[in-house]
Amino acid sequence: MPLFDYVGFNARGQRASGTVDAAGRKAAAQVLRDQGIYPTSLEAAGAVRTRDLRGLFRRGQTVAVAELAAATRQLATMISAGLALDDALATVAEQAEIPLLHQTLTSLREAVRQGESLHAALANYPRLFPEIYVNIVHVGEDSGTLDQALHRLADFLEGQARIKSRIQAALAYPVLMTFVGVGVLGFLFTFVVPKITRMLDDMGQALPWPTVLLIQANRILTGYWWLFLLLLAAALYGLDRYRRTTRGQQHLDRLLLDLPVVGRLQLLIATARFARTLAILLGNGVPLLRALEISRNLLGNSNLRQAIETAGRRVQEGGSLAGALRESALFPPMLTQVTAAGEKSGQLEEMLTRVADSYEHQTDLAITGLLSLLEPLMILVMGGVVGFVVLAILLPIFQASQGFG
Repeated sequence: MPLFDYVGFNARGQRASGTVDAAGRKAAAQVLRDQGIYPTSLEAAGAVRTRDLRGLFRRGQTVAVAELAAATRQLATMISAGLALDDALATVAEQAEIPLLHQTLTSLREAVRQGESLHAALANYPRLFPEIYVNIVHVGEDSGTLDQALHRLADFLEGQARIKSRIQAALAYPVLMTFVGVGVLGFLFTFVVPKITRMLDDMGQALPWPTVLLIQANRILTGYWWLFLLLLAAALYGLDRYRRTTRGQQHLDRLLLDLPVVGRLQLLIATARFARTLAILLGNGVPLLRALEISRNLLGNSNLRQAIETAGRRVQEGGSLAGALRESALFPPMLTQVTAAGEKSGQLEEMLTRVADSYEHQTDLAITGLLSLLEPLMILVMGGVVGFVVLAILLPIFQASQGFG
């Protein structure tokens, strides 16, 4: 029989701890009460304590989507091969290299061994397993197709990981160029420009306007840099406070959607995520209203979330999903048209999957186009700034050399 570690108090109020052998948690608690011990903590021997997992979360440890997808794929493969769920969880936990994932899977295994369903155990870790994960596992357990549900989840998570990786790769170059450019300008204004300024002042000649502008800019930056940092911090703080309000979040999210290039890219990503999530939920038997609620919560833009919430109310009142999406005037027309065709033909899941594939492809093209635009633009901006500094330094030197000549 399983062993349980307990901590509690005896009849005299003294602290007691140890290990008890029982068939289950309830049986272990009853054995301890028969012995006059009242447990305050009762855990399976060797199990991961919930407080230890909470400590890992508090320290900021997370699990990447790609790692969660890999673990889900392994679990699905082992269950398909006929392994019991607790044995499959133990095997995946042993292979997990991330401490948080290893300990969470170990805790899930102990919960399953105690008779708890997998989806109920997953719901205890909302920061690691989102609603879509828990609901699809729930449907898979109820229908006896847990392995198929996990395979679909792995496909979904791998797709999300690919999109995230693509976006990160696209942002890497401009971020690197920004740091390099700021470093170069900082070096120029800290070490080079002050020395040149003193030299030009000693020459006592009339300076061209680029040089005067550079000198004034250097004096302002070196003399009031703390003020600029203070203003920047105040602006960021004010923006954050404004975004925390409902009106501010909606206003800023709307501005993001209206941006020429970034707004279209954000809309493509959100539409692909919404269509893919809704398709996989419907394909696993989740009711439409519940699927809309889960899909809505995965969207980062408050305006899009509100549009999905309104669509859910329209559907609940007997309206069509396509009509409700069309009324919002936020989502692309192809989504509403394909959704209408899917509702009429009874193949909404398949149609949404095609929409998701199409918009994910468009997302890749948009990211490629944005990257091809950002690279020359960053080079042009940085080259222009550095070129202006060099020109401002060399112009008075050329004038002085001509005067001496």
